[in-house]
Order: sequence, then C-alpha cells, then structure tokens
Amino acid sequence: MKALVYKGIGSVELQERPRPKLQSPTDAIIKLSKTTICGTDLHIRNGDVATCAPGRILGHEGVGIVEELGTSVTTFQEGQKVLISCISSCSSCEYCRRGMYSHCKTGGWILGNTIDGTQAEYVRVPHAASSLYLIPPSANEDALVMLSDIFPTGLECGVLNGKVEPGSTVAIIGAGPVGLAALITAQLYSPSLIIMIDQDMNRLESAKKLGVHYTIDPTNGEVVNNVKSITDGKGCDTVIEAVGIPATFELCQELVAPGGIIANVGVHGTKADLHLEKLWSQNICMLHYLHLFLLEHYVD
Repeated sequence: MKALVYKGIGSVELQERPRPKLQSPTDAIIKLSKTTICGTDLHIRNGDVATCAPGRILGHEGVGIVEELGTSVTTFQEGQKVLISCISSCSSCEYCRRGMYSHCKTGGWILGNTIDGTQAEYVRVPHAASSLYLIPPSANEDALVMLSDIFPTGLECGVLNGKVEPGSTVAIIGAGPVGLAALITAQLYSPSLIIMIDQDMNRLESAKKLGVHYTIDPTNGEVVNNVKSITDGKGCDTVIEAVGIPATFELCQELVAPGGIIANVGVHGTKADLHLEKLWSQNICMLHYLHLFLLEHYVD
C-alpha cells in the first residue's frame, strides 16, 4: 500500500508499505477513504515531537471502511463506514474512567505518533470498539473527517477550556484549521467579541466569512495596542493559542484580561517563557488538555 512516512527532520516521503495486520482481538483494520494533514504532522516533520521516530507512517485523522475486525470487536461489521478518532481509548483504565482519554494507558494519541497512522491506504486501529464511530452511508466524508481531530480540538481545548460564555471577549491567535474551528464553535456560546490574529491574509479573509468581528495582522507590531483599543484597555477574557511557537504563547500573555484564561491548543516543540513577573497578580488561568473528550459528543 502507499503511505506517507516521516523520514527525519524536514523529510517525509510517499513509500510502498505492507498492509497492516490485526495484532490484538480489539483491533480493526480500516481502508481509508479520507484523511487530512494536521498541524501536528508539520511539527513532527520539524522535529518537535520526540515520541515520533523516523519510519513512522503519519496521520491520526480519517474516515474509512471496516476491512477486518478482531474477534473481540462486536459493535461493528465489515463494510461499515466509520470515523477514526485521533485518540485511541480503551475506555476502562483509570484515566479513561476519569474522562482523560488522551492519557489512556494503552492508547491516547498513538496513531501517527508511536504506531503507524492514517495517511495510508489502510490503518490498524487499536481499541476499535471505543475508538471508531459509525457514520451514515450518505454522510459527507469531507466534512466528517474534520471530526477526527480538528473540530473537537478547537472546541474542547480552545472554547471549552477557555470557558467562552455569553458576553465574553475572545482572541484567537492562529487562523489555521483548528483556529477556525475554535472561531466557529466559540459562536455557539455567544461571546460579545471575537478577534482573530494571523499574518496570512487569506486565512483572515476566511475568518471574516466565518463570523469573526475583528482581524489583526501581527506584523504591524501593534497587535497588543490594537486588541487593547478594541477591548477598552482590558484585553480578552479568553485567549486561544492555536499556533505552537514561543512568540504566540508569549503574545497570549500580553492579551489576556485580568481574571482571564489562556487556552493553549498549539503543539510546542521548544520552551516558551511564562512571564509570572507580570501575571502573578492578574488572576489568570492556563489550560491545555489534549483532545479531552470522546467523539460521541459530536457524532450521533
């Protein structure tokens, strides 16, 4: 089969690989029909994810057809269309029982990280009974593949962790797919103001079409002053970091209002400074949970 393989820092390659086989009674083999590239894959290529070794097939998102099932998987049938969760969950270990599925003792974020992933013609999915979701045959796969990771991450790690609520103010740094997902889902909670910050004009135009109130290009050097002027000098109640570099994390600290929340979504491969000399008295909170919930919140 064809597969996209991480070869080392700065290098990925389309290779011919053997089809995966069942390794456990709880596994499933899925024939991919749709997958996508996550910003995390770019961080892997850049060498920011130490757990992903060269030779790994990338990808943790996808929609496909059940090709083969382990003997313990009784909730699916061969030939059914399924959505693959980016997080593999056993649903029974202490962390899964606490709702911390990304810390599953035998799962978590393993696809395209510590085991071969979805950017291939076939993928082996561990814990299939609690890591796959049945989808209607007529569903739009282009839209559904966004539920593997991008939309749940924008909603859970950004909007829910950021405690967006009616009347609150929100700044999102990074208008990539996850940042735009945070923009879309934040509007479900009726904030009074959403600001999108990105240096890519095409992305900012997309944000405008999706309902953002203000867009700011940070290359003008005035982003902090711009945000403060929009928010009567206070900053934003929720600041969502959706890039994953030190500069954007530090920018969040300048934009958050007293009593506000910084919700970190980006994948960070290098250290970033936390300016407690400025923040200690501001009653702020910082949160980052990796893909906290199961997809049953979104797929019916």
